[in-house]
Amino acid sequence: MMGYFWFALIFWLAAWGFNEWLVRQKFSSRTFNRIAWFLVPVIFGISIIVLWQGVVLGFNISPILLPAPTAIWQRLITSIPTLAADFRQTFLKSVLSGYIMGCGAGFVVALLIDRSPFLKNGLLPLGNFVSALPIVGIAPIMVMWFGFDWQSKAAVVVVSTFFPMLVNTIQGLSSAGDMERDLMRTYAASWWQTMMKLRLPAAWPFIFNALKINSTLALIGAIVAEFFGTPTVGMGFRISTEVGRANIDMVWAEIAVAALAGSAFYGLVALIQRVVTFWHPSVRSGR
Repeated sequence: MMGYFWFALIFWLAAWGFNEWLVRQKFSSRTFNRIAWFLVPVIFGISIIVLWQGVVLGFNISPILLPAPTAIWQRLITSIPTLAADFRQTFLKSVLSGYIMGCGAGFVVALLIDRSPFLKNGLLPLGNFVSALPIVGIAPIMVMWFGFDWQSKAAVVVVSTFFPMLVNTIQGLSSAGDMERDLMRTYAASWWQTMMKLRLPAAWPFIFNALKINSTLALIGAIVAEFFGTPTVGMGFRISTEVGRANIDMVWAEIAVAALAGSAFYGLVALIQRVVTFWHPSVRSGR
């Protein structure tokens, strides 16, 4: 069985060497550069999976400790209805609703704080305190307040995403330079005009940074919250239940679905950022 391991190791080293060569290439065509940029993580991911398979088969590791990728894939394709129901419960209900409410509330409160020095001095320290609270401490309280369905998980997501959006938006609104603000005052621009024409465009990179951070925090918060009470459906519920049954391949299948959903969500936010902040140097340099 060690032959599987040596083959996987050689494949991984070859893929690593090819990636090292690929990242150093500067193709004259922009299309080839984009293809190379896309291939590097794909090749790296495939090599990790092959090495994983080789280690499990080569050293005959128990599936309870670490199932092989082929076993996880087999479980995934045979459990699509269950995984789809868990995805709908966790992501489409808890994550998206909590994400929209938490990020939206953080943005609105940031605008209010910008208009009120009292709120800035009083609410921000409280926000830093609340943002440091662990999810495992908040989740049971939210379950008692809002019940066992998706509403309590959405509440945890709101708490997890509110303050990153609040802090980043406030920082972004203060990023406009003094010269630009003086110019707007010279034009007799109102607070709202200055906000829409100068300060909000300058804050977009900070706001999207918070949106990207929250895209992962929301999914983590919802899954952890489901460990503390949920209907018989959901990613967190399934992971907790299948660990108790020693069905570790199902646990990894749920993790794979969560990872794909989180990556796709992050990529969608990053794509929207490129469209909205096309003028920013970080976006133009990547074109």
